[in-house]
Amino acid sequence: MVDVTSKPLLFREAVATGVISLQRTTIRAIESHGLTKGNVLAVARIAGIQAAKRTGELIPLCHPLPITHVEVEFEIPSSRDRIVITSTARIRAGTGVEMEALTAVSVAALTIYDMCKAIDKSMRIGSIRLLSKTKASSPAGIH
Repeated sequence: MVDVTSKPLLFREAVATGVISLQRTTIRAIESHGLTKGNVLAVARIAGIQAAKRTGELIPLCHPLPITHVEVEFEIPSSRDRIVITSTARIRAGTGVEMEALTAVSVAALTIYDMCKAIDKSMRIGSIRLLSKTKASSPAGIH
């Protein structure tokens, strides 16, 4: 791991996004809670949050971090052919939280895939990327 011992403790935030493409019928099933595995987006949200908290265990040489906040949000565009996943992670530390935000998006997408694979064989996960990362000496500086 990179030694961050001498780096100052700063408030840090990272925002990541990704997309899972699905059939319109799958979107309808998700919205109507019509899948046998349950509420897809609620489960995917929890999975993403849990994954962010465990990023240091999943990614070799990634620092285990005491994350102070993680959120995972979903948007279904008017085209109704995909779900856009956005994650925000925050911390006060000597290193950033971009891997945690990216991991949250990735695992949320994989959870949607797992929960819908029985009804949609054409799903595709992609466009996972970091949107922003910021650091500041106070929490007000990262919003």
